[in-house]
Amino acid sequence: MAAPLSDGERRKQISVRGIAGLGDVAEVRKSFNRHLHFTLVKDRNVATPRDYYFALAHTVRDHLVGRWIRTQQHYYERDPKLGLDLEELEEIEEDAGLGNGGLGRLAACFLDSMATLGLAAYGYGIRYEFGIFNQKIVDGWQVEEADDWLRYGNPWEKARPEYMLPVHFYGRVDHTPEGVKWVDTQVVLAMPYDTPVPGYKNNTVNTMRLWSAKAPNDFNLQEFNVGDYIEAVLDRNLAENISRVLYPNDNFFEGKELRLKQEYFVVAATLQDIIRRFKSSKFGCRDPVRTCFETFPDKVAIQLNDTHPALSIPELMRILVDVEKVDWDKAWEITKRTCAYTNHTVLPEALERWPVSMFEKLLPRHLEIIYALNQMHLDRVAALYPGDIDRLRRMSVIEEGDCKRINMAHLCVIGSHAVNGVARIHSDIVKNSVFKDFYELEPEKFQNKTNGITPRRWLLLCNPGLADVIAEKIGEGFITDLSQLKKLLDFINNEAFIRDVAKVKQENKLKFSAYLEEQYKVKINPSSMFDVQVKRIHEYKRQLLNCLHAITLYNRIRSDPSKSFVPRTIMIGGKAAPGYHMAKMIIKLITSVGEVINNDPYVGDKLKVIFLENYRVSLAEKVIPAADLSQQISTAGTEASGTGNMKFMVNGALTIGTMDGANVEMAEEAGEENLFIFGMRVEDVEALDQKGYNAREYYERLPELRQAVDQISSGFFSPRDPGCFKDIVNMLMYHDRFKVFADYEAYIKCQGQVDKLFMDPREWTKKVIRNIACSGKFSSDRTITEYAREIWGVEPSATKIPPPNLPRD
Repeated sequence: MAAPLSDGERRKQISVRGIAGLGDVAEVRKSFNRHLHFTLVKDRNVATPRDYYFALAHTVRDHLVGRWIRTQQHYYERDPKLGLDLEELEEIEEDAGLGNGGLGRLAACFLDSMATLGLAAYGYGIRYEFGIFNQKIVDGWQVEEADDWLRYGNPWEKARPEYMLPVHFYGRVDHTPEGVKWVDTQVVLAMPYDTPVPGYKNNTVNTMRLWSAKAPNDFNLQEFNVGDYIEAVLDRNLAENISRVLYPNDNFFEGKELRLKQEYFVVAATLQDIIRRFKSSKFGCRDPVRTCFETFPDKVAIQLNDTHPALSIPELMRILVDVEKVDWDKAWEITKRTCAYTNHTVLPEALERWPVSMFEKLLPRHLEIIYALNQMHLDRVAALYPGDIDRLRRMSVIEEGDCKRINMAHLCVIGSHAVNGVARIHSDIVKNSVFKDFYELEPEKFQNKTNGITPRRWLLLCNPGLADVIAEKIGEGFITDLSQLKKLLDFINNEAFIRDVAKVKQENKLKFSAYLEEQYKVKINPSSMFDVQVKRIHEYKRQLLNCLHAITLYNRIRSDPSKSFVPRTIMIGGKAAPGYHMAKMIIKLITSVGEVINNDPYVGDKLKVIFLENYRVSLAEKVIPAADLSQQISTAGTEASGTGNMKFMVNGALTIGTMDGANVEMAEEAGEENLFIFGMRVEDVEALDQKGYNAREYYERLPELRQAVDQISSGFFSPRDPGCFKDIVNMLMYHDRFKVFADYEAYIKCQGQVDKLFMDPREWTKKVIRNIACSGKFSSDRTITEYAREIWGVEPSATKIPPPNLPRD
């Protein structure tokens, strides 16, 4: 019998078959060699691994280009023959870290699903020169390093200078008899870079178009004759700074002018692009150039991914009214029917509230439009609720006060025909709390669209071993219809299947252990429970609760070293926003606790605490398939959805979590008894708020909690700086919005249940199989199908476009 293939070998086989289109490998080889030849510079004869990576990437891109062109027309591993280690080349590719936490990654999953479902969709964003910072841990502290991801170029993108567009800032507004004119503006050019987005085995290749800022050639040269030419050329940087760097805040609003410029930049360029495409495509229109916008909402849907592109609403109004001369009321109807808004957070500090003074200077015409839209909106509210002044104040887009502000979420709600949250519990909070007044006004606007993840990346690509074991039992249909995983319920008691699933998990754990040892010189016990919490560091996500559990376990081991313990490796990873002091302190606490525990001879192999440095997509693809336990422990009512929770579930980890975000629906799908659910529900949190949360009560009542807090406080984990963690202790004791102590007792008890089940590998694996079998709902294909049918008014298509070598229908 042939030896089983390793994950690497499996992926290489899949990749080579994919590149060759199940056809001629010799052609692939020829193309690869040609690219390699042109990659090498004249004075260098020896190819480096990076040369191989670029040659391979360009070969794959060639393969996609024909399908890419065909798609646009349609809408309007070690290969023995190459002799290369595909996995080694994969490691050379830089992560495109163009988002912060779940939001950007969600968009990437959505693009994959839209292409796979054959939807004519575009993803638009900014081509940041520097993405989310690289995180280094130095002496236990986070240190940020610039992410120069484009240093060696990006083989997947194609610059499209022929579609470059002007974006205007500043200036003033002239009201003339011919209409309103925005004049004396500063112009920045938006240069598009296109990246192909292939669907799964359907020959569809959609487009992600990212904009890069470029100064026009006459930028600041008006003063050329009087001023300094050199200075004027150097000032081009000011314009080009717009796309220089991603703001690294997750769930936190920082009202910087450069950030507002970024938001308008992507919106203005994108809307011009959309309108150009609308005008040039026929859609059954006989005019040589389309000038009637009546059918615009029937042909175009704009989904606002949070409030960051909210300026689409006043910008579309500006184009329709000022440029295209559409009647105001008609323009408003078109705008509302075109736009839809997805809310991604209920945290007040995350909501965008821009100062009116900033708009006045940067976008004066948009401010006028927003004022006019708000007046229409308030007139309507006043007519329906006469005399209810407080309601008008609550519902206004403009917040009065010392600093007048524009509430971008309110602008999105009034300017959209659909508003949705991203998990059922979150959508309920949106309706009953955050936008309660708006829901009362227009209940039909509000929907739920529970998030999902793409099974192509998050199962097939990152866990080929598990995908194989599943495919052997139920076939490959689950790859594009994840609900088919339900068929695995028939195999929950199948001994061979239980063995196979457990074996894949153990192989993944061994592989990840080897990776940690190689990369970070950390030795861990691969037979220990891999207990993982990876996500942005934030007080509401409660990495501190996890930390308190680690300290509690440590104290239990120390108090009776001879007692048998279920060995655990606790891994915590994630980035802290550079300006978020408490998040950075939390990282320092985790690393300090790890330092003590990992070097205590009494503890040995029983417990390790590892901080996973520089958590990012490529690291997630390694750690998630290796995890036994997934920690999703936010305070109920704070995590809108979460998507990491879904990735762990489909990859065979069990979840310990609160009834928050999509955890609620995961428990509903798999059965609450098949997750480790603990702690306060939303109602309990609200009741505790009413009563008043008193952390000291729990501190006094729970000896193990008190011991852990005292150790943090006294410098036990920071002997060289005993007061190091005073800010954390002070926050936990006196102003903890997220009530860590209130859930401590239930959490510790629940972790005891986790230990108990882990000691029975067969029962543990049966629960794992049930979780995998019930994870089908959480495919982004299901999410996107719902958006398409219920918001965009389009139907997914199973049609396979003919490949480029065959004639079009």
